[in-house]
Amino acid sequence: MTTQLQQARAGTTTPQMRYVADVEEIDPETVRTEVAAGRLVIPANTRHAKGNLRPMGIGRALTTKVNANIGTSSVRASVQAEIEKMEAALAVGADTIMDLSTGGNLDEIRAELLAHCPVPFGTVPIYQVIEGRNVEDIDREIILQTIEKQARQGVDFFTIHAGLLREHLPLLASRVAGIVSRGGALLAKWMIHHGNQNPLYEMYDDLCAILAEYDVCFSLGDGLRPGAIADATDEAQLAELRTLGELTQRAQEKGCQVMVEGPGHVPFDQIQYNMEIQQEICHGAPFYVLGPLVTDIAPGYDHITSAIGGCAAAFYGASYLCYVTPREHLGLPNADDVRAGVVAAKIAAHGADIARGLNNAALRDRKLSVARTNLDWNTHLNESIDPETADRMHREACQEIGDRELHSADYCSMCGQHWCSVRINKEIRELVATPVGANNHSPSAISKETARSLEKGE
Repeated sequence: MTTQLQQARAGTTTPQMRYVADVEEIDPETVRTEVAAGRLVIPANTRHAKGNLRPMGIGRALTTKVNANIGTSSVRASVQAEIEKMEAALAVGADTIMDLSTGGNLDEIRAELLAHCPVPFGTVPIYQVIEGRNVEDIDREIILQTIEKQARQGVDFFTIHAGLLREHLPLLASRVAGIVSRGGALLAKWMIHHGNQNPLYEMYDDLCAILAEYDVCFSLGDGLRPGAIADATDEAQLAELRTLGELTQRAQEKGCQVMVEGPGHVPFDQIQYNMEIQQEICHGAPFYVLGPLVTDIAPGYDHITSAIGGCAAAFYGASYLCYVTPREHLGLPNADDVRAGVVAAKIAAHGADIARGLNNAALRDRKLSVARTNLDWNTHLNESIDPETADRMHREACQEIGDRELHSADYCSMCGQHWCSVRINKEIRELVATPVGANNHSPSAISKETARSLEKGE
């Protein structure tokens, strides 16, 4: 079985490429060319693709995509709760789902989630590698068996922390937050205990063989991503990035699709450099960033700090944003947290797509703006990024002003009827559009309420 990358390089436009082109409204040949160049990936495990998968592309030629992390912990391990989180994420537009489960029966949880997941689905296999054992006890055979098992189940992309090398560890001495990546910390502990190189790096060719067989996309993990803005863009981060650039080429030469993961916590003024240096070092492979969070001081609001950084990251070079929920740094998120995190990341992604001038990115904004101007509440609410929340807030506002006609109200509780600029502007536009000579340029031609407001200078 050949991968999307191999087929693209052979000149074949696959059904998955055509599907992506149709969704993105671009030429299928553009998709094929970008896949062939390694600048675009279509995570579509051949096992998942035979089931319920809707193919989706990640790359700079396409709209910015958003991932939602879900998963159990040793404290909470309910499959139904994870399905609810996944459904909440998909309802507000998550493009992919990652299962980061560490508690419960991981194989059963993964199988159940995959059965319900119509979008690309990712995991971090090292989490299951250490299930039921100490990290020091893992070996080559356990790693390969776990990765092949998950590939057979239909996982579309794997986070593989193969770029964190033993020689990078001394570079952490001056860090504030050290290693915040779970996978990175586990592998660092293994290397220190055994005095050996990262096993994922040493068996990388074997990993490529498995991933190529099922067309699982590499998501090369950044085990040394900064977990505090004080650690951003330090030598440890950049040293690992250089290794990820090497691994990107090695995997692509073996026919594997590759994207690269990035920071983390990054001050706003360093985001552009981080995006541009990754594109240079990793040969244009799609960049998948966690946030980045532009400040460390907002526990409970980190979906906002990450959306600020995510919009800049997507403008300057990232193709794919990993959401952050309000509960980041505080605890395992629930379905409401997941929903809030996805919405914040989708806003960031869409804002960047508008700024990049992508075809049709701003058309939805224009449609909503026209509806808002015309007091067309149905269209206004339905075109919003989260119609459910917008509708709830509008209903509450209508109840507050005692208007039961939800979709015909000509003002809201923000300004009240007499001060509503949208309602007044609609009347003014009607006046301006009236033919010259018509005798309706006096206050009597507009509503009495508007006339009184104008007379008072309101």
